[in-house]
Amino acid sequence: MIHYLAREQTIPASIEQVWDYFSDPRNLDELTPPDMRFRILTDPLPRMYEGQIIEYRVEFLRGLPSLWLTEIAHVRELRYFVDEQRTGPYQFWYHEHRFEPVAGGTRMNDQVTYSIGFGPLGDLLNALWIGRRLQQVFDFRMEKIRQLFPERRSA
Repeated sequence: MIHYLAREQTIPASIEQVWDYFSDPRNLDELTPPDMRFRILTDPLPRMYEGQIIEYRVEFLRGLPSLWLTEIAHVRELRYFVDEQRTGPYQFWYHEHRFEPVAGGTRMNDQVTYSIGFGPLGDLLNALWIGRRLQQVFDFRMEKIRQLFPERRSA
């Protein structure tokens, strides 16, 4: 079964500032909960590009590391990029990151489409744990973004 996760956040910064941050794969570590022990294994360039392969290690369960190979499949400067899992813990993973200038900053929209595999067992795992864990990861990420891009105060 295919599962979906969608998040939207308005970031009080210009689209150029937001894009500069999110298009640098090295920042993914900062946006991942520490208990997942995320580590990039490749040496990515500071700016992503179409076709870029990034390999990293992450622990969804403590003590059980998983290797994850991602391809940056599509990039449109200042608009969107897509990462797709090539190998990793999911049967299928497609994550679209969209950015749009709005009054007061930049709207960021995340759309994740994924499948666990394993038929009904995978659906049960998603309902009981994986879906909730992904929500927690994106909650952490949203809070970290609030800290990195604090609300602008008028004088």
